[in-house]
Amino acid sequence: MGGRYIGIEMKVSLTVCMILCLTSIVHADQGKAVFFEPPYTPSACYGTQSYGNMVAGVSDALWNNGRACGKSYRVKCLGGANEAPHPCKNGNTAVVKVVDYCKAGCQGIINLSKYAFSTIADPDAGIIQVEFNEV
Repeated sequence: MGGRYIGIEMKVSLTVCMILCLTSIVHADQGKAVFFEPPYTPSACYGTQSYGNMVAGVSDALWNNGRACGKSYRVKCLGGANEAPHPCKNGNTAVVKVVDYCKAGCQGIINLSKYAFSTIADPDAGIIQVEFNEV
């Protein structure tokens, strides 16, 4: 009889884990993204240490007193945030590492490196609507 209950508990635990995993995959935040030109160092998180060109700075909405440093986000263009028609590139996504802080006056939640921005959208757009989630 004890084995039957353990089996049921395991099934329930597995089901709950699957639901939580799927929820975290499906959940994505939305906001505006802009870009910044190289060089990408020095940065608020890592000084002169380089983390390549798939990097980002984040605004106060994600900065959390520097706890955002090192987090990675998958970012996808949803559309233009200004007059630029159809800036998105075929549903492409970019995974970026947070290395910097986008100070007050930042026009987006995420300030992507120009390389990361151009992976998902036409840089001529300047500012885009994105969805993003931590990976």
